[in-house]
Amino acid sequence: MLILGVESSCDETAAAVVEETGAPDKPWRVRSNVIASQVALHREWGGVVPELASRQHLRDICGVLERALADAGVGWRDLGAVAVTQGPGLVGSLLVGLQAAKSVAVSLDLPLVAVHHLAGHIESLILHNGPLPLPAVVLVVSGGHTSLYLMPADGEYHLIGRTRDDAAGEAYDKVAKLLGLGYPGGPVIDRVSKGGNDRAYDLPRFKITHKDRTPGPAGVRPPGFEKALEHRADFSFSGLKTAVLRHVQAREGRSFTEAELADLCASFQRAVVDALLTRTFEAAGWFGAKSIGIAGGVSANSRLRADAVARGEQAGIPVFVPALSLTTDNAAMIAAAGLRKLRAGVTAGWDANAHASLPIG
Repeated sequence: MLILGVESSCDETAAAVVEETGAPDKPWRVRSNVIASQVALHREWGGVVPELASRQHLRDICGVLERALADAGVGWRDLGAVAVTQGPGLVGSLLVGLQAAKSVAVSLDLPLVAVHHLAGHIESLILHNGPLPLPAVVLVVSGGHTSLYLMPADGEYHLIGRTRDDAAGEAYDKVAKLLGLGYPGGPVIDRVSKGGNDRAYDLPRFKITHKDRTPGPAGVRPPGFEKALEHRADFSFSGLKTAVLRHVQAREGRSFTEAELADLCASFQRAVVDALLTRTFEAAGWFGAKSIGIAGGVSANSRLRADAVARGEQAGIPVFVPALSLTTDNAAMIAAAGLRKLRAGVTAGWDANAHASLPIG
């Protein structure tokens, strides 16, 4: 079967055609994966402007759909289903993709599959690598999300950790703005940090487990308080961002040299990656995971990839990441997640609506 995937949750208008292969080691194959990025549009604003994003989706969606079919070498009548991101995301942006997908599905009498955006990121791992050894712990890390999921079986995702404030990618964007490096922050900080001393600045890491907390007076905490915090895998990056701000303010307007900027970016990146991987590998141990996956836009980060593989080899647990083309928002991952749901007998009605905070369950 060929399935058309449509993604428009934020600032990329994307469409893809994915094919079922019937092979157990690689169940899906990407026939096309087209993305119209809006990075240049939003760069002057330092971030995504929702109204501009939705208007640009309207301009791009038809051309992107047609290009996806042309690149795949198929026609509309060759499709067997349509998958689309239902949420979470920007409502105006989601509605464009959802209405386009509905139009295709109803006009061709095809089943419509509504997909959770983060389920798409998780399934990008299988799309690229084939089935993961289960149970798996998967870190989904991007500009809008930093979450940990336990995947005990294919297509089953249980949230076991999340950010309490900024997502990791959001922290990258904000720090890049503080340092005058532009938008988006992830790629530019990754590039600038190369060659920098990652221990030049002592930056904080947030933790919430009982063993990391300062002991308080006896009797202050209720019974069971320490035990309840023992297996928490939450993240926080607002304090790290503030620490960078303090270093900037301490210079009283004096610019960083190129070497100082590289050192600060490298130190920041080390702190982010260490926080992400420490929690992920701890969770893998708690749940007896047989593999770890890292997906989402920040999974393209060179240090995160290298350190994850190194830690995996040290811990004796395989680490899987998607191809770089599948890290940022794309429709191939939505098509793959759609195939997963379709084969489980789950489809959407024509009344399916966009949901800005759609729960993954």
